[in-house]
Formats: sequence, structure tokens, C-alpha cells
Amino acid sequence: MATSRVNWAGNVAFRAARAESPRTVAELRAVVAQSARARALGTAHSFNRIADTDGVLVSTAALPPVADIDSAAATVTVGAGVTHGDLARRLHAAGWALPNLASLPHISVAGAVATGTHGSGDGNGSLATSVSALELVTSGGGLATLRRDADAGRFPGAVVGLGALGVVTTLTLDLIPDFEVRQYVFEDLPAGQLTGHFEEIFASAYSVSVFTNWQDRRHNQVWLKHRDGDGQVPRPGRPWHGARPADGPRHPLPGMPASLCTEQGGVPGPWHERLPHFRLGFTPSSGDELQSEFLLPREAAVPALGAVAGLADLLAPVLQISEIRTVAADELWLSPSYRRDSVAIHFTWVRDTGAVTPVLAAIEEALAPWQPRPHWGKLFSLPPDVVRAAYPRWRDFAALAASLDPGGTFTNDFTDRFFPRTRPWTNRAPTGSDG
Repeated sequence: MATSRVNWAGNVAFRAARAESPRTVAELRAVVAQSARARALGTAHSFNRIADTDGVLVSTAALPPVADIDSAAATVTVGAGVTHGDLARRLHAAGWALPNLASLPHISVAGAVATGTHGSGDGNGSLATSVSALELVTSGGGLATLRRDADAGRFPGAVVGLGALGVVTTLTLDLIPDFEVRQYVFEDLPAGQLTGHFEEIFASAYSVSVFTNWQDRRHNQVWLKHRDGDGQVPRPGRPWHGARPADGPRHPLPGMPASLCTEQGGVPGPWHERLPHFRLGFTPSSGDELQSEFLLPREAAVPALGAVAGLADLLAPVLQISEIRTVAADELWLSPSYRRDSVAIHFTWVRDTGAVTPVLAAIEEALAPWQPRPHWGKLFSLPPDVVRAAYPRWRDFAALAASLDPGGTFTNDFTDRFFPRTRPWTNRAPTGSDG
């Protein structure tokens, strides 16, 4: 199986000397053991050089697509290369669910977890918060397992691991019983309603997304995803916070076909066919875009939104759409929601790096008072010291990486820049380590 030499958007050409797609964990261990430098690659849905290497690019797509459900423990152990969409269908068929999904179901489980990817919802943490154990191939071809219960001192640092600890082979995820969701879309939400009723709006459904181009003092769309039977759903045909109900299916981007999107109009359906914005059966776009995202403290939501709105004229030529979501706090060291309930402001740009770069810098400057944490897999230009300052446990993470990867097999320019190595980790070896 061929391994792609470019990322999903085509804005990054990987520099790897060679690419490998091992079909078994034994083959993966052998590849790593023979490599001075290696990095794992999932579905390549990243927009910066986090997955890049000058060594071996190791795809997880050909690893066994396991999805072993333990009903007694309410967990599933899933192969790193399995996508969330494929996993969700298997879980639904067995009567189980994950608490949340990202907007795209096409991304790999391990890649989404490693970069802190999230959906939306006041009570929903990032996708990484469902992880209770992970197995990874470490430098030299060793095999290690870290568990939430047995490795409490290191596990929180390993989950959002940026690929710096090894190549993840499987993850064990917590499950909840299967559930249904109804999705409603409203248009032209007055900007004053969002800032004046932010808490009420984002508490009004299980998952809430606001899409906006920051123009005309109105936000383009609001997507409300209600768990069936939970709370009140919008009244048919009635305005909601000054926004009007959409008179048919919508795509977040004006002019794009709504057939790419999950079903709307309040029709109940399985969680995995409503929580993502896009259908698994369709390629959501050609990748003709760039993306950035910043997570800020929840209490900074209103002033931060005002700061971005003040850049509306600068944004207009390069922005396709923004999405505003909320994410619950967690205890994972490098999670952008580490110990703070967060508001996430996402930007989908035109695919023109030169034009986007100065606008991105202006956004980062405008958000600086609230210590923005960038999504690890998307474009940002914040200096390393500024990024590190937002993560109180970054030195512990660097030490953990050095303990699992003493030879620097999984380092690259990205990790070297943001997390230079520090003291060795002094705790006991990972559970199950045989290398």
C-alpha cells in the first residue's frame, strides 16, 4: 500500500527519505528498529509539518483494523489507522457509541487523539478524553502499553502525544450506550445575540456550532445537535435568538452542496450520522483549503469574539468560513483544553499560504491577551516560548518523550522547536514494556 507523500490539503510535501506501510505490529516494530528517525502518518489531515520527518514516514492505514468491543467494561480497542466513521458504524451496530465526534468522520482515531481534535458541546471533552489505554511502538522497536488506571503519573502526558512518543498501534476508548440525535440549522444569528447570550446559546443543545464569515453583524448559521429526549428542541418554523430556521438542508459554506452534510431538519438519526457535519460516504472537499484553530478560556469568549470581529475587513479576502464551538476541560497535558473549559475559534482559509500568513499573525496578536492554544495539526505562527507558556506541564511532556524515545527516533523539526528535550523521566518503565 502506497503512503502519501503530501498532506490532505497538499500544502505540505513530506521530506521523508522513504515511506512504509506495515501490515502487522511485528512489521512496524521492525521498521522502527531499523530507522534512525521515523514519524507516524494517519489520514494526513494536518496543515503543518507535525507529521514530517527526514527519516521514514510510517503509515498506520494498513495495520489490522481491529475494533474489539468489551461490553462488560464498556470499552473498545481500536486499531490506530481505523477512521472514526468506520469505528462508529461498528459501534452503532453493537448498540454502543462514543460521546462525540469531530466534524469530519474521515480522520483516523489515533491522529485525531494525538493532536487534541474535538467536536463541540459544553459537556464534551476532546476526542482524546475517551482514551483509557494505548499501545505504541517505541524507539528501538519496543512495545509499551500505558493505562489510565495503572500509569496515572504519565498517562495524561501520553494521550495527546503529537507522535513524539512512538507509533500508536491501538487505543482503548470508553463507550456509552447508543443514542439518537436531531439536528437543526438556523440562519443569520444577530452578532449581538451571540455575545449577549453566549452561555445560553451554547448550553441549548448537546453540541452547538456557530458558522460565520464575521461580516454584516450577523453569523451565517447555527447548528444545534440535540440528543433525542434531552431538553427542549426548537419549535418548527419559529425564530430562535433572532435567527430564522433554515428552509432546507445547508452546507456551512454558501454555494456548496448540502448533500455532503449530515441530515438536518430535526429528523432523528444515529449519533454517528448527526454529530459530524459531513457524511462518511462523501469526500467533504478536495482539500482546497487551509485551516487554523485557537482554543481560549471559556470566560474569554465574548471579548475574544469581539477581537476577531474587529478584523472582519482583513479576514474577508482569505476566509472561507469560521466555526465557533465549546470544549470541556480535561487533564491531558498537551490538550488545548488542559484544565480550562474552552471556546474554539476555527478558520477555514483559501489555499494561499502567502495571503493567509499575515492575516493569521493579526489574529494571533488580537487573541494574545487570552493565551490562545493552537490546534496542533493546523496552521499557526505563535513563537515556541509563547506556545510553551500556555502548557504548564510541557517540561514533563518533554521528559516523558525522552524516556520513551531516548534516541530521538520520533523527534522532528516541529517537536524540537516546541518541546526541546529536558531531564530524563525517572518513574518506572511503562506497563507491558518489553523493549
